[in-house]
Amino acid sequence: MLRSRRFARLRRRFVGSRRGARSRRSTGLRRFTSVAGALAIAAAIALLSPGCTTPPRNPDNLCSVFTQRHAWYHSTRKVEERWGVDQATLMAAMFQESSFRASARPARKRLFGVIPWTRPSSAYGYAQALDSTWDVYRRDMRKPRAQRDRFPDAADFMGWYFDRISKRANIGKRDAAALYLAYHEGAGGYSRGTHRNKRWLLNAADRVAKRTARYRAQLAGCRERLDKQKRFWFF
Repeated sequence: MLRSRRFARLRRRFVGSRRGARSRRSTGLRRFTSVAGALAIAAAIALLSPGCTTPPRNPDNLCSVFTQRHAWYHSTRKVEERWGVDQATLMAAMFQESSFRASARPARKRLFGVIPWTRPSSAYGYAQALDSTWDVYRRDMRKPRAQRDRFPDAADFMGWYFDRISKRANIGKRDAAALYLAYHEGAGGYSRGTHRNKRWLLNAADRVAKRTARYRAQLAGCRERLDKQKRFWFF
């Protein structure tokens, strides 16, 4: 009898310890799954959030850019169809403005040459659009949620603005250098010739024109492949 009682107590302890171990393992697994799920969600949010996309690895080759960021190809095709601004001109001007950095801003001024101070303008995003001009675009296009660090919005903004200055300053939409000068000076400033004494701006416009020509030649050799390539919506 005594032995049977001791055996029963030992058996209860053994069963209880196994249940406790299973419970601890189950709790640990649930915690691990919860943490892993939270990390996965955080990574997805970071990936899909505006401004998170890193610049393309090879910005000097438009085929490489559009292969890596295929959704950009479709966005710029839409701009070309809607506003009549070819993809090469748009992408060359955008590179000059932001180097394809979603959250690009002008460098801060330096107080006494040392202390970081205010920025020279409110320019922001892929297109370096000013607050005031961006507000006009959102109202005009009825897109109150458009964001300057979202590529489709920034590309459409540039197409919209190029279309406006092309009409107001009588600039051909394939004249990349003139479009870029007017993009900086505005249609009125360009017509008055405010760019003529700005050597830095003339040099920048020349770089845009050369990049546009290079991009056009490159795109001619890969457009068919890009049209067939599967589109991934999250880039």
